[in-house]
Amino acid sequence: MRNLFVLVLLVFAGIGISCSRAEKSTGDTMVLIKTDLGNIKLMLYNETPEHKKNFLKLVDEGFYNGLLFHRVIKDFMIQGGDPESKNAQPGVRLGSGGPEYTIPAEINPKYFHKKGALAAARKGGSANPEKRSSGSQFYIVEGEVISAGKLDTMEISMNKRAKDELLKQTFMAYKAELTQFRADKDQAGLNAKAIQIREEVDSVWSTMEKVAYTPEQREIYTTIGGYPSLDGEYTVFGEVVEGLDVLTNIASIEVDKNKRPLSDIKMEMELIK
Repeated sequence: MRNLFVLVLLVFAGIGISCSRAEKSTGDTMVLIKTDLGNIKLMLYNETPEHKKNFLKLVDEGFYNGLLFHRVIKDFMIQGGDPESKNAQPGVRLGSGGPEYTIPAEINPKYFHKKGALAAARKGGSANPEKRSSGSQFYIVEGEVISAGKLDTMEISMNKRAKDELLKQTFMAYKAELTQFRADKDQAGLNAKAIQIREEVDSVWSTMEKVAYTPEQREIYTTIGGYPSLDGEYTVFGEVVEGLDVLTNIASIEVDKNKRPLSDIKMEMELIK
């Protein structure tokens, strides 16, 4: 049970109990994305060093030059970094390309999916339990303003999912005993054990820190906006410091059924010294 308790605490740490806006300093690293619709200036976080190092390496190599923002969803995000998007024919579905490596997750509760957040795309589901990031694909959050009531509902939902996961893992820890009760056709014993497990989960759950948006998160999500349901699931490693209007313009363009813009939005990137 102790290992299980630690596991769940790690889950909560990933979801993000607290966060704060990035503090600008003389050591900030800036990258400029140039497009036909305008430029976006990004600041990369020092607290996500592996993502920062990899992104700067690709920028320095010119990897991103000529690639497209291949997936655009209004009120959500714009995504790019697929090498197969360079010179891609119109209508071709994109989004599966990248280098033959991934980056370890650096999910920091300090950083969340506010409007303008720069985050790494990744494969989802059971195929990627460690939430490792794509070696090149990224997205920039446009999102939308979230009401206080909706944030309350999201908190309740995340806490419910976390408790359900704790219950599931606890039942799995007692799988052998439960299986034996079934084999012995001991329904009374099975029921008693199930009650014991639920009481055990309730006891552990009562001592755990619950998911709760901080005052800062609430202020940003309810005024500037963002996409809070992604918090704790993807690595946020930078943010837009200039060009939020350009982000909105790109996110508003017409797209096909695969969310690819009908008119190609190519990018060029350079490190700002």
